[in-house]
Amino acid sequence: MTFFGSTAFVLFHTALSLIAIVTGLVVVRGLIRNDTLNGWSLWFWITTVATTLTGFLFPFGGFTPAIGTGIVSTVVLAATIPARYAFHYAGAWRRIYVIGTVISLYLNCFVLVVQAFLKVPALKALAPNGSEPPFAITHGVVLLVFVVLTVMAARRFRFAAPPA
Repeated sequence: MTFFGSTAFVLFHTALSLIAIVTGLVVVRGLIRNDTLNGWSLWFWITTVATTLTGFLFPFGGFTPAIGTGIVSTVVLAATIPARYAFHYAGAWRRIYVIGTVISLYLNCFVLVVQAFLKVPALKALAPNGSEPPFAITHGVVLLVFVVLTVMAARRFRFAAPPA
């Protein structure tokens, strides 16, 4: 079944990705404001894990950059989710959680930029091979923004776990 040239699975995966990005932006804003935003965080993690897992279900031939991104995302998720839900931000786990959260959001945005340059005609015209300056500059700006967000969140999020 296709909609506007895309399969239902592609649309589902894309919707998960976009929800993960929106909820992730809210969560990172919360970290910068020293707020856990429990409900938003839960939806961010559900949609980010689902996005990563469904990304592995696309047909591929051999190792691709998408598979590499999925593997990195899986490793980051494997440390970040327990930092929050198993270790409750104790000690170094607070910083692991904050950095992992921002990296997880960055990876979603990284893929968004790649897909935008592949699918949006005006962007594809600027960088038809994905190696031209507009593509590289866009990724550089996105990376810089996320480095700044990571530093801000790591410095400002000071959640203190309740005593046991």
